Amino acid sequence: MKSIKNHLMFILPLMAILLGIEFFLVFDRTTDRYEKSLKEGYSMLVVAKKPMKLSTFKKLNNHIKISQPIKRKAIISKVIKDIGESSKDEILDALPYFYTLKLDSYLDTRELNNIKKDIEAYENVKKVETFGESYNDSYRLFSFIQFILEVFIIFIAVVSLLLIIKQMEIWKYAHKERMQIMEIFGAPLMLRSGVLFKIALIDAIFSTIFVSALFLYIKFNWAKDSGINIIIQNKEELFMITDIAILLFSALVIVVVSVYSVVFTTNGIDE
Repeated sequence: MKSIKNHLMFILPLMAILLGIEFFLVFDRTTDRYEKSLKEGYSMLVVAKKPMKLSTFKKLNNHIKISQPIKRKAIISKVIKDIGESSKDEILDALPYFYTLKLDSYLDTRELNNIKKDIEAYENVKKVETFGESYNDSYRLFSFIQFILEVFIIFIAVVSLLLIIKQMEIWKYAHKERMQIMEIFGAPLMLRSGVLFKIALIDAIFSTIFVSALFLYIKFNWAKDSGINIIIQNKEELFMITDIAILLFSALVIVVVSVYSVVFTTNGIDE
């Protein structure tokens, strides 16, 4: 029973770190898709005196990816009714040219303002509308959630790593006599620490399996019944086969760091 408790004291903190890593991977993949949808859904409005080509807009700022002209006849037909064709032609001639611009990436408001300034500096442009207020609200909310998640993951990782190192010290003292005998006979540090590596390696594999199983359950069972649209729409991002390798590698790195941090801080033979 005591042995199981000791293993749990190592596995649970390690799982907490791996859960944080997996949450970060999921969040990163989900936000990439979310950024893509925001980028595709966002557009700037440009009012120009004369027709403009995409190449001209790109020369003004390299973040401009697509320019789509707005048909002026469609604007007139919606605004003005019951007037003669000649009047429509006169209004059409006096009407400026309208373009919607799409960007190549999801930018912050500072970059948007820079793009606006670059376009407005062109003599053929009358006005640029970035719809900055709604865009700014979405960007700030998105950045705030990302910052909170990263801080939380770092905090959990630090606390969990300290618990792992503490448990490693307990295992070290449990095998203290064996390690001292091996040191007397000149065994290298890697060989003396082999017993700690063996125990920690087994727990690292179990931790990886548990975390992977949890996210596989979330992906294939819980997600479809969650009723949360963002989760349902991004179900494929919740877990990928490559995540297993990332989690296992991370667990092994944590094991190596924790073992050597304990061994090096108490190196030497006790009298």
